[in-house]
Amino acid sequence: MAVLKVKFTKTRRDKLAQILWILNWISVVTGVILFSLGLFLKVELKKREELMAEKDIQYVPNMLIAVGLIACAINFLGGKICYDCVDSTKFLRWKLIMLPYIVCTFFFTLCVLVGALMCYSMHWELEEALDLGLMQAMRFYKDTDMPGRCFLKHTVDTLQIQFQCCGNSGYKDWFQIQWISNRYLDMSKKEVVDRLRSNVEGKYLMDGVPFSCCNINSPRPCIQQQITNNSAHFNYEHQTEDQNLWMKGCRQALLEYYTHIMQSIGLTVLITWLFELSVLTGVRYLQTSLENVLRQGDPDSESDGWLLENSLMETARIIKSLGKSNQINTANNGDPNIDVPSTSKAHYGPDNVPPKEKMETS
Repeated sequence: MAVLKVKFTKTRRDKLAQILWILNWISVVTGVILFSLGLFLKVELKKREELMAEKDIQYVPNMLIAVGLIACAINFLGGKICYDCVDSTKFLRWKLIMLPYIVCTFFFTLCVLVGALMCYSMHWELEEALDLGLMQAMRFYKDTDMPGRCFLKHTVDTLQIQFQCCGNSGYKDWFQIQWISNRYLDMSKKEVVDRLRSNVEGKYLMDGVPFSCCNINSPRPCIQQQITNNSAHFNYEHQTEDQNLWMKGCRQALLEYYTHIMQSIGLTVLITWLFELSVLTGVRYLQTSLENVLRQGDPDSESDGWLLENSLMETARIIKSLGKSNQINTANNGDPNIDVPSTSKAHYGPDNVPPKEKMETS
Protein backbone atom coordinates (compact mmCIF):
# COMPACT_ATOMS: atom_id res chain seq x y z
CA MET A 1 0.00 0.00 0.00
CA ALA A 2 1.40 3.37 -1.04
CA VAL A 3 2.29 5.95 1.62
CA LEU A 4 0.41 9.31 1.49
CA LYS A 5 -1.25 8.66 -1.87
CA VAL A 6 -2.74 11.74 -3.60
CA LYS A 7 -4.79 11.85 -6.82
CA PHE A 8 -3.70 14.41 -9.44
CA THR A 9 -5.59 15.70 -12.45
CA LYS A 10 -3.66 17.11 -15.42
CA THR A 11 -4.35 20.65 -14.21
CA ARG A 12 -3.06 19.88 -10.72
CA ARG A 13 0.07 18.22 -12.13
CA ASP A 14 0.81 21.25 -14.30
CA LYS A 15 0.29 23.66 -11.39
CA LEU A 16 2.50 21.51 -9.15
CA ALA A 17 5.28 21.56 -11.74
CA GLN A 18 5.02 25.35 -12.11
CA ILE A 19 5.06 25.93 -8.34
CA LEU A 20 8.05 23.60 -7.92
CA TRP A 21 9.89 25.46 -10.69
CA ILE A 22 9.47 28.70 -8.72
CA LEU A 23 10.38 27.06 -5.40
CA ASN A 24 13.55 25.54 -6.85
CA TRP A 25 14.72 28.98 -7.94
CA ILE A 26 13.96 30.27 -4.44
CA SER A 27 16.06 27.37 -3.16
CA VAL A 28 18.93 28.57 -5.35
CA VAL A 29 18.72 31.87 -3.45
CA THR A 30 18.75 30.01 -0.12
CA GLY A 31 21.89 28.22 -1.33
CA VAL A 32 23.52 31.59 -1.90
CA ILE A 33 22.44 32.62 1.61
CA LEU A 34 24.00 29.48 3.12
CA PHE A 35 27.22 30.14 1.22
CA SER A 36 27.26 33.74 2.47
CA LEU A 37 26.62 32.72 6.09
CA GLY A 38 29.42 30.16 5.96
CA LEU A 39 31.76 32.78 4.51
CA PHE A 40 30.74 35.30 7.18
CA LEU A 41 31.35 32.80 10.01
CA LYS A 42 34.71 31.83 8.52
CA VAL A 43 35.81 35.48 8.41
CA GLU A 44 34.63 36.10 12.00
CA LEU A 45 36.61 33.12 13.26
CA LYS A 46 39.66 34.20 11.25
CA LYS A 47 39.58 37.67 12.81
CA ARG A 48 40.51 36.27 16.22
CA GLU A 49 42.28 33.04 15.34
CA GLU A 50 45.37 34.21 17.28
CA LEU A 51 43.20 34.13 20.43
CA MET A 52 42.16 30.52 19.83
CA ALA A 53 44.09 27.30 20.25
CA GLU A 54 44.96 25.37 17.12
CA LYS A 55 41.76 23.36 16.93
CA ASP A 56 39.82 22.46 13.83
CA ILE A 57 36.78 24.68 14.30
CA GLN A 58 36.66 25.83 10.68
CA TYR A 59 34.79 22.67 9.65
CA VAL A 60 31.42 24.31 10.37
CA PRO A 61 31.84 27.32 8.03
CA ASN A 62 33.53 25.09 5.45
CA MET A 63 30.55 22.74 5.49
CA LEU A 64 28.10 25.63 5.17
CA ILE A 65 30.03 26.97 2.18
CA ALA A 66 30.02 23.54 0.51
CA VAL A 67 26.31 22.97 1.27
CA GLY A 68 25.46 26.38 -0.16
CA LEU A 69 27.28 25.68 -3.43
CA ILE A 70 25.72 22.20 -3.76
CA ALA A 71 22.27 23.65 -3.02
CA CYS A 72 22.66 26.09 -5.90
CA ALA A 73 23.61 23.30 -8.32
CA ILE A 74 20.94 20.81 -7.19
CA ASN A 75 18.10 23.31 -7.18
CA PHE A 76 19.14 24.77 -10.54
CA LEU A 77 18.85 21.27 -12.01
CA GLY A 78 15.54 20.74 -10.14
CA GLY A 79 14.16 23.94 -11.61
CA LYS A 80 15.02 22.76 -15.12
CA ILE A 81 13.39 19.36 -14.50
CA CYS A 82 10.18 20.87 -13.09
CA TYR A 83 9.98 23.37 -15.96
CA ASP A 84 10.09 20.56 -18.53
CA CYS A 85 7.63 18.43 -16.54
CA VAL A 86 4.87 20.99 -17.22
CA ASP A 87 4.63 19.14 -20.55
CA SER A 88 4.20 15.44 -19.77
CA THR A 89 5.79 14.49 -23.12
CA LYS A 90 9.05 16.19 -22.07
CA PHE A 91 9.07 14.13 -18.89
CA LEU A 92 10.46 11.20 -20.90
CA ARG A 93 13.89 12.85 -21.14
CA TRP A 94 14.07 13.09 -17.32
CA LYS A 95 12.31 9.83 -16.45
CA LEU A 96 15.51 7.86 -15.74
CA ILE A 97 17.16 10.79 -13.96
CA MET A 98 14.42 11.88 -11.56
CA LEU A 99 14.62 8.98 -9.10
CA PRO A 100 18.44 9.22 -8.67
CA TYR A 101 18.00 12.99 -8.42
CA ILE A 102 15.41 12.59 -5.63
CA VAL A 103 17.62 10.10 -3.76
CA CYS A 104 20.67 12.39 -3.99
CA THR A 105 18.61 15.41 -2.94
CA PHE A 106 17.27 13.47 0.05
CA PHE A 107 20.78 12.75 1.29
CA PHE A 108 21.71 16.36 0.60
CA THR A 109 18.86 17.56 2.85
CA LEU A 110 20.28 15.32 5.58
CA CYS A 111 23.61 17.16 5.15
CA VAL A 112 21.77 20.47 5.57
CA LEU A 113 20.23 19.18 8.81
CA VAL A 114 23.66 18.04 10.03
CA GLY A 115 25.02 21.50 9.24
CA ALA A 116 22.30 23.11 11.37
CA LEU A 117 23.03 20.78 14.29
CA MET A 118 26.78 21.42 13.99
CA CYS A 119 26.18 25.14 14.47
CA TYR A 120 24.75 24.35 17.92
CA SER A 121 27.25 21.63 18.87
CA MET A 122 30.26 23.83 18.03
CA HIS A 123 29.83 25.67 21.36
CA TRP A 124 31.94 23.27 23.45
CA GLU A 125 34.85 23.04 21.00
CA LEU A 126 34.90 26.80 20.65
CA GLU A 127 34.94 27.29 24.42
CA GLU A 128 37.93 24.98 24.78
CA ALA A 129 39.77 26.69 21.93
CA LEU A 130 39.15 30.12 23.48
CA ASP A 131 40.20 28.97 26.96
CA LEU A 132 43.58 27.69 25.76
CA GLY A 133 44.13 30.44 23.21
CA LEU A 134 43.40 33.35 25.54
CA MET A 135 45.70 32.05 28.27
CA GLN A 136 48.49 31.64 25.73
CA ALA A 137 47.92 35.16 24.37
CA MET A 138 48.03 36.59 27.89
CA ARG A 139 51.34 34.83 28.59
CA PHE A 140 52.82 36.40 25.46
CA TYR A 141 51.34 39.84 26.22
CA LYS A 142 54.72 41.18 27.39
CA ASP A 143 56.71 39.90 24.37
CA THR A 144 56.37 43.07 22.31
CA ASP A 145 59.93 42.74 20.96
CA MET A 146 59.65 39.13 19.76
CA PRO A 147 58.75 38.37 16.14
CA GLY A 148 55.46 36.52 15.83
CA ARG A 149 54.26 37.74 19.23
CA CYS A 150 54.71 41.51 19.09
CA PHE A 151 51.13 42.02 17.89
CA LEU A 152 49.49 40.13 20.78
CA LYS A 153 49.58 43.07 23.22
CA HIS A 154 47.62 45.20 20.77
CA THR A 155 45.26 42.30 20.05
CA VAL A 156 44.51 41.60 23.71
CA ASP A 157 44.10 45.27 24.61
CA THR A 158 41.75 45.82 21.66
CA LEU A 159 39.76 42.75 22.64
CA GLN A 160 39.35 43.86 26.27
CA ILE A 161 38.29 47.37 25.28
CA GLN A 162 35.94 46.28 22.49
CA PHE A 163 34.21 43.49 24.43
CA GLN A 164 34.49 45.19 27.84
CA CYS A 165 36.16 42.18 29.43
CA CYS A 166 39.29 41.42 31.41
CA GLY A 167 41.46 38.31 31.49
CA ASN A 168 40.36 34.85 30.51
CA SER A 169 37.85 34.04 33.26
CA GLY A 170 38.21 37.38 35.09
CA TYR A 171 40.64 40.14 36.02
CA LYS A 172 42.41 37.95 38.60
CA ASP A 173 43.89 35.86 35.78
CA TRP A 174 46.41 38.66 35.26
CA PHE A 175 47.68 38.08 38.81
CA GLN A 176 48.96 34.62 37.81
CA ILE A 177 51.20 35.68 34.91
CA GLN A 178 53.96 38.19 34.29
CA TRP A 179 52.51 40.65 31.79
CA ILE A 180 55.24 43.33 32.13
CA SER A 181 58.45 42.71 30.23
CA ASN A 182 61.74 42.66 32.16
CA ARG A 183 62.88 45.50 29.92
CA TYR A 184 60.55 47.82 31.82
CA LEU A 185 61.47 46.63 35.33
CA ASP A 186 63.86 48.77 37.38
CA MET A 187 66.31 46.16 38.69
CA SER A 188 67.96 48.77 40.91
CA LYS A 189 64.92 48.71 43.17
CA LYS A 190 64.99 46.18 45.97
CA GLU A 191 61.22 45.67 45.79
CA VAL A 192 61.47 44.51 42.19
CA VAL A 193 64.38 42.17 42.84
CA ASP A 194 62.72 40.69 45.92
CA ARG A 195 59.51 40.06 43.98
CA LEU A 196 61.43 38.26 41.23
CA ARG A 197 63.34 36.14 43.75
CA SER A 198 60.22 35.28 45.71
CA ASN A 199 58.76 33.48 42.71
CA VAL A 200 59.98 29.95 41.99
CA GLU A 201 59.99 30.55 38.22
CA GLY A 202 61.55 33.99 38.56
CA LYS A 203 58.46 35.82 37.31
CA TYR A 204 57.36 39.30 38.30
CA LEU A 205 53.84 38.70 39.57
CA MET A 206 51.65 41.41 41.08
CA ASP A 207 48.02 42.23 41.74
CA GLY A 208 47.70 44.51 38.74
CA VAL A 209 46.04 44.48 35.32
CA PRO A 210 46.67 46.22 31.96
CA PHE A 211 45.00 49.56 31.29
CA SER A 212 42.54 47.97 28.87
CA CYS A 213 40.78 46.29 31.83
CA CYS A 214 39.66 49.66 33.18
CA ASN A 215 35.95 50.34 33.14
CA ILE A 216 35.40 53.64 31.35
CA ASN A 217 32.09 54.06 33.15
CA SER A 218 33.74 54.08 36.58
CA PRO A 219 33.21 57.36 38.48
CA ARG A 220 36.71 57.27 39.98
CA PRO A 221 40.10 57.05 38.25
CA CYS A 222 41.01 53.50 37.32
CA ILE A 223 42.92 51.51 39.92
CA GLN A 224 44.99 48.94 38.06
CA GLN A 225 47.91 48.50 40.48
CA GLN A 226 47.77 47.00 43.99
CA ILE A 227 44.14 46.13 43.39
CA THR A 228 43.81 43.94 46.48
CA ASN A 229 45.61 46.43 48.81
CA ASN A 230 42.89 48.59 50.34
CA SER A 231 45.39 50.73 52.27
CA ALA A 232 47.19 51.76 49.10
CA HIS A 233 44.21 53.82 47.93
CA PHE A 234 42.00 56.37 49.60
CA ASN A 235 38.40 55.36 50.32
CA TYR A 236 38.81 52.05 48.54
CA GLU A 237 37.49 48.53 49.12
CA HIS A 238 38.48 46.14 46.37
CA GLN A 239 35.73 43.63 47.16
CA THR A 240 33.02 46.22 46.58
CA GLU A 241 34.56 48.27 43.76
CA ASP A 242 32.95 46.17 41.05
CA GLN A 243 32.66 49.05 38.61
CA ASN A 244 36.35 49.97 38.51
CA LEU A 245 37.38 47.07 36.24
CA TRP A 246 35.55 44.95 33.73
CA MET A 247 34.25 41.95 35.66
CA LYS A 248 33.42 39.67 32.75
CA GLY A 249 36.11 37.37 31.41
CA CYS A 250 36.98 37.60 27.74
CA ARG A 251 36.32 33.90 27.17
CA GLN A 252 32.72 34.36 28.25
CA ALA A 253 32.37 37.57 26.22
CA LEU A 254 33.69 35.97 23.03
CA LEU A 255 31.69 32.81 23.62
CA GLU A 256 28.48 34.82 23.95
CA TYR A 257 29.34 36.72 20.78
CA TYR A 258 30.02 33.63 18.69
CA THR A 259 27.14 31.68 20.23
CA HIS A 260 24.72 34.40 19.15
CA ILE A 261 26.09 34.24 15.61
CA MET A 262 25.99 30.43 15.44
CA GLN A 263 22.48 30.21 16.87
CA SER A 264 21.22 32.69 14.28
CA ILE A 265 22.98 30.79 11.49
CA GLY A 266 21.74 27.45 12.87
CA LEU A 267 18.14 28.68 12.88
CA THR A 268 18.50 29.92 9.29
CA VAL A 269 19.96 26.59 8.17
CA LEU A 270 17.18 24.71 9.97
CA ILE A 271 14.52 26.76 8.17
CA THR A 272 16.34 26.11 4.89
CA TRP A 273 16.30 22.37 5.63
CA LEU A 274 12.53 22.42 6.15
CA PHE A 275 12.07 24.37 2.92
CA GLU A 276 14.30 21.98 0.95
CA LEU A 277 12.42 19.01 2.41
CA SER A 278 9.08 20.44 1.33
CA VAL A 279 10.36 21.05 -2.21
CA LEU A 280 11.74 17.51 -2.35
CA THR A 281 8.35 16.14 -1.26
CA GLY A 282 6.65 18.03 -4.09
CA VAL A 283 9.17 16.74 -6.64
CA ARG A 284 8.54 13.18 -5.47
CA TYR A 285 4.78 13.59 -5.95
CA LEU A 286 5.36 15.05 -9.41
CA GLN A 287 7.64 12.18 -10.42
CA THR A 288 5.32 9.37 -9.28
CA SER A 289 2.19 10.99 -10.76
CA LEU A 290 3.87 11.46 -14.16
CA GLU A 291 5.18 7.90 -14.18
CA ASN A 292 1.65 6.63 -13.57
CA VAL A 293 0.41 8.76 -16.46
CA LEU A 294 2.93 7.08 -18.76
CA ARG A 295 1.72 3.67 -17.59
CA GLN A 296 -1.86 4.61 -18.40
CA GLY A 297 -0.92 5.96 -21.82
CA ASP A 298 -3.25 8.98 -21.62
CA PRO A 299 -1.47 12.31 -20.80
CA ASP A 300 -4.79 13.95 -19.87
CA SER A 301 -5.93 11.30 -17.41
CA GLU A 302 -5.88 11.39 -13.62
CA SER A 303 -2.99 9.68 -11.84
CA ASP A 304 -1.91 8.82 -8.34
CA GLY A 305 1.19 10.24 -6.69
CA TRP A 306 2.84 9.05 -3.50
CA LEU A 307 5.91 9.36 -1.35
CA LEU A 308 6.58 5.61 -1.11
CA GLU A 309 5.12 2.98 -3.40
CA ASN A 310 5.07 0.44 -0.56
CA SER A 311 4.48 0.78 3.15
CA LEU A 312 7.33 1.71 5.46
CA MET A 313 7.78 -1.88 6.62
CA GLU A 314 7.78 -3.25 3.08
CA THR A 315 10.22 -0.56 1.94
CA ALA A 316 12.56 -1.37 4.83
CA ARG A 317 12.32 -5.07 3.99
CA ILE A 318 13.18 -4.39 0.32
CA ILE A 319 16.19 -2.27 1.27
CA LYS A 320 17.36 -4.96 3.68
CA SER A 321 17.06 -7.69 1.02
CA LEU A 322 18.97 -5.54 -1.46
CA GLY A 323 21.70 -5.09 1.12
CA LYS A 324 21.95 -8.84 1.71
CA SER A 325 22.13 -9.61 -2.02
CA ASN A 326 24.86 -7.01 -2.40
CA GLN A 327 26.84 -8.66 0.43
CA ILE A 328 26.52 -12.06 -1.28
CA ASN A 329 27.77 -10.66 -4.57
CA THR A 330 30.67 -8.99 -2.79
CA ALA A 331 31.58 -12.22 -1.01
CA ASN A 332 31.56 -14.10 -4.33
CA ASN A 333 33.71 -11.38 -5.95
CA GLY A 334 31.22 -11.25 -8.80
CA ASP A 335 32.22 -14.71 -10.13
CA PRO A 336 29.15 -16.28 -11.87
CA ASN A 337 30.77 -19.74 -11.75
CA ILE A 338 31.44 -19.67 -8.04
CA ASP A 339 28.79 -22.34 -7.35
CA VAL A 340 29.48 -24.49 -10.42
CA PRO A 341 31.03 -27.82 -9.30
CA SER A 342 34.46 -28.53 -10.68
CA THR A 343 34.98 -31.63 -12.84
CA SER A 344 38.57 -32.00 -11.76
CA LYS A 345 37.50 -33.90 -8.67
CA ALA A 346 35.25 -36.43 -10.51
CA HIS A 347 35.99 -40.11 -9.76
CA TYR A 348 35.97 -42.51 -12.69
CA GLY A 349 37.06 -45.70 -11.03
CA PRO A 350 40.41 -47.10 -9.97
CA ASP A 351 42.17 -45.71 -13.09
CA ASN A 352 40.51 -42.31 -12.76
CA VAL A 353 40.04 -42.22 -16.57
CA PRO A 354 36.75 -41.20 -18.25
CA PRO A 355 34.94 -44.08 -20.01
CA LYS A 356 35.38 -42.54 -23.46
CA GLU A 357 39.13 -42.31 -23.03
CA LYS A 358 39.16 -45.93 -21.84
CA MET A 359 37.43 -47.09 -25.06
CA GLU A 360 39.86 -45.13 -27.26
CA THR A 361 42.88 -46.61 -25.50
CA SER A 362 41.49 -50.11 -25.73
